[in-house]
This record gives sequence, structure tokens and C-alpha cells, in this order.
Amino acid sequence: MESSGKLIYLDIEGNKVDFNSETETVISLLGPIPMPRMVKGHEIVFNWYAFVKRVELNQVLETASKVKSGEQEMFRQLIQERMSVNSILSTQNFAELDNPLVRIHSCCMTGDVFGSMRCECGPQLELAFERIGADGGAVVYMSGHEGRGIGLFAKAMTYILQDQGQDTYEANLSLGLPEDSRDFRDAAIVLKYLTANKPVRLMSNNPIKKKQIEQYGQKVLKMETHIKGISCHNERYVKTKGSKGHLIPEYAFKKESSKG
Repeated sequence: MESSGKLIYLDIEGNKVDFNSETETVISLLGPIPMPRMVKGHEIVFNWYAFVKRVELNQVLETASKVKSGEQEMFRQLIQERMSVNSILSTQNFAELDNPLVRIHSCCMTGDVFGSMRCECGPQLELAFERIGADGGAVVYMSGHEGRGIGLFAKAMTYILQDQGQDTYEANLSLGLPEDSRDFRDAAIVLKYLTANKPVRLMSNNPIKKKQIEQYGQKVLKMETHIKGISCHNERYVKTKGSKGHLIPEYAFKKESSKG
């Protein structure tokens, strides 16, 4: 795998390093892998990269070496339980763009997969693919960010509390969990490598996301408002995010909620 150039290792600055380098390796990045996808009726072939924290991959490899022949089930469980795999899907011209569009999208099973209208995550993800399909860029999909980092089961519990009157942040706190425990460092490291440290145009309404990836070294030319999917089912949820600093213009509610 290593000789094919499909598995590489990155340090904390987003630099490629050798497997046995004395420099601390932070990320294991696998790709690119061609990934055809339909976007607004047109087929586009994206480049898919999967990436994990190096420490997680090392734990899996070390334990796998101890698994006896014939114990495939143990190895399967090890892969499932130990590795949180993030992804980046980029257009094939991504590395050539001076200031590519980038969406760092937190995993949302309910919105992205189930199509739930309790949030606007699914429509935001689709809009991101439409925008990069037209202009070039990348979507970074953070698999460990469900429910702003609390996981799917805890997120389900917060939905029950929200139905009893709490907002999305209050519900997290009621369970003894942080309002937001997401970390965007790994996304910043991979983006620095793939962009050769060029500034990106960040499709986001969240200044904290911009601040974090800049803190970890990825330059941001500007944030671009990313509004889609606001409806009567999630208007309170979106307005609560606005109260926490998300830059959501008032016109978005009038325009979008009328569709719900």
C-alpha cells in the first residue's frame, strides 16, 4: 500500500513524512480513490480520501498482529470500535485552485442520511456538493462530530429534552455534556497538505470553525454564508445557533422558512 503512494503520513504541520520518521506523525491519509457522484443530474468524479489519527491506526495494527489466524471476527470488531474515519471528497482540480471552496461538515446521521428536517444539515451538505461541483473545491466530512461531538445515542436523548422545551445547547448541558466538543484540527492538517497551504473560502456560518482551522494553520481567505434547509421544523434550532454566534442573516428565515 505504501509503495503505491495511496497511504501517506502527515505531521502536525500538514507535511508529508516517512513512516519511520522521527517526526511525530499525526494523521494517516489514504487516497485518492475515484468516487463518482450525481450532482444536480450530472455525474462528477470526486477524489475520496479517508483519514484517521495515526495513534488509532497504530493501535489497530498492533492489536491485529496479535490476532491469531482464523479470528477474523475479533479483527472486524477491532476495526469498528477503534477507528473514527473522517473523509474528504474533492474535485479533481482541487490542488490547482488558488482559493478553493471548502465545506467542513459535521456528521449528522439524522439529517444527512435520514433526511430529518429537525436540522438543516442534509440540505447544507447537498448545497456544498452543488457549489464545489460548479466551482471546484472539497467537502471534509467529520464522522466523529455527531451531535456536536456527543454521539448519536446521546443526540437522541437530547431530542427528547428538546421536545420538552429545552434548546439544543441546554439539552447537552442537561446530560452533563459540553455544548460543543468538536475539534477541527485534523481537518486543518489534511487541508494544509492537499492545498499546499493555500487559503480556502470556507462555506460556513460558524466563526468558531474558522477560528479553529486558522489556529491549526489552515489559512482562510473568507467565510461564505452557507444557508439551506431552514423550515418551520428547525427554525428555533437555527435561531439558537445564531444566539451562539453563528452568522445567519435574518432574511434567511423569511426566505427559507416560507418553503417549509
